[in-house]
Amino acid sequence: MTLSVTGGDLQRLRRLNALAALSALRAGGPATLTQLAERADLARATIKVVVKDLMELGWVVQMDPSGGEKGRPARRYRFHAETGRVLGLDIGAHKVLVVVADLDGNVLHTTREPVTPEQPRAERLAAVDRAVDACLTGSGTAASDVWLAVAGSTGYVDLQGRVVLSRAIQDWSDVPLADHLGDRLHCPVLVENDSRLAALAECRRGIARDARNLIFLHVGRRAGAAVVLDGVPLRGSGGAAGEIGVHPLFNLGHVGELLQAVPSVEPGTPPEAVAGAVFEAARQGDVEARRAVLRYVKVLALATTAMALTVDPDLVVLGGGFSRSADVLMEPLRVELETMCLRTPELRASVLGDECVAIGAVCHGVEHLAKVLFDPEIDLSVAAPPSSLMV
Repeated sequence: MTLSVTGGDLQRLRRLNALAALSALRAGGPATLTQLAERADLARATIKVVVKDLMELGWVVQMDPSGGEKGRPARRYRFHAETGRVLGLDIGAHKVLVVVADLDGNVLHTTREPVTPEQPRAERLAAVDRAVDACLTGSGTAASDVWLAVAGSTGYVDLQGRVVLSRAIQDWSDVPLADHLGDRLHCPVLVENDSRLAALAECRRGIARDARNLIFLHVGRRAGAAVVLDGVPLRGSGGAAGEIGVHPLFNLGHVGELLQAVPSVEPGTPPEAVAGAVFEAARQGDVEARRAVLRYVKVLALATTAMALTVDPDLVVLGGGFSRSADVLMEPLRVELETMCLRTPELRASVLGDECVAIGAVCHGVEHLAKVLFDPEIDLSVAAPPSSLMV
């Protein structure tokens, strides 16, 4: 029997080989043709053709020869991550943080713009625009080079990326954020809850890279949470998973108020600096400050326990702005969890600080583009980059 191979079969085979080579380069870094053939489990002759095609399409570039080798050094190739840009935004109550990264998620530039919870919507969107423009200018990036923007917003964000409810920011519920950014950048825009993006950042780039199931505590003057199961932030049926803070029993939206009115804090201390002053006083042994920290931790522990008893995580990550004071918060939080949890999860402090949301936005964007561009089952006509760069 003769097996016939159609043109469509050959085209799909070439695409699968190209995707295997790209995946190997992205996962393992630069490689020679021989190394890449081994990683992708393809014949060297096949890899040679595939790499030539990928270089013509702009996905792969040849590296400069490395010195110090006898004879002619073997040619090495790498994924051309600079061919596109991903924009990550963190739109919080007190700051707008924007980062621009390449297609491997390497951050190239960061811009921060201060805001207040009381600002009208138009002023906050104007601050977002200024931060985006400054970040693009600072990194030498044209708006046309941005293939995808991902914005993390405080509040309940549904599966369609709509900010349904925001209690931390006035005049922010139902903001047309994706439309606003899309009109400015002329690229696809994803909007996600900030705590879920922060949790993703810890899993991909932070302290939780070895954990599959975790609870992320996004602690600051207002606190939020996210749940990660099997390495993926849980969104739920409508995007409300992890929004335990809206329950009046926990009231995480106002938990930061428990850190007020400590006598050792100087009168006139700016509101944004009060918590830090309380933590510092507790660090120095101030009794009233330690009591305030314990009040804060008890509420945080109660909400954490409710989630921990539901999903039984390996790990709880303390992240967000207050994670800089983990030396003050971690031990009392651990003690409280031990009194309430059937199985107390390990507790770790974030290493990403208040940049976790923006970094998570970049991670989300890179993974989304990988699904669109490098999945053989996805229709490439819906992908973000110019068609001339399609594999």
